[in-house]
Amino acid sequence: MASEAMELNGDANRRDDPGARPQQGRMSRNTPLNMNHYANKKSAAESMLDIALLMANASQLKTVLELGPTFSFYIPLITLISISLTLQIIVGILLIFIVKWNLNDSSKHYILNLLENIVTALVFIVVVVNVFITAFGVQRPDDKTS
Repeated sequence: MASEAMELNGDANRRDDPGARPQQGRMSRNTPLNMNHYANKKSAAESMLDIALLMANASQLKTVLELGPTFSFYIPLITLISISLTLQIIVGILLIFIVKWNLNDSSKHYILNLLENIVTALVFIVVVVNVFITAFGVQRPDDKTS
């Protein structure tokens, strides 16, 4: 009786018998990794995180605009949030290009690697900018009716 093993990819029902044929849609240890599928899933996950941060920055921008120019960090926050939003849009566009190109085509490897490095650098910059946005604080003051 073959024991069931839990793999990092969540495939808990796979047989450990090397002679067994893999079930339809299941990966086996001898099956090569489909790099296109892997890259597409990775890019989709990055895109979802980018969308979440984009929504958070849009909400922060709305809050700062509602607080108005009397808010002490109005100009720095508008600038930082605008930089963050712009970089996130650029990252999203680059991720679309990365997903569309065939990773198995070796003639595209150089440009795909370059794009991945650019995306990684831009995401790092977005994170740093958002640390500063958080440091300046975009919370609404509590409504005190006393």
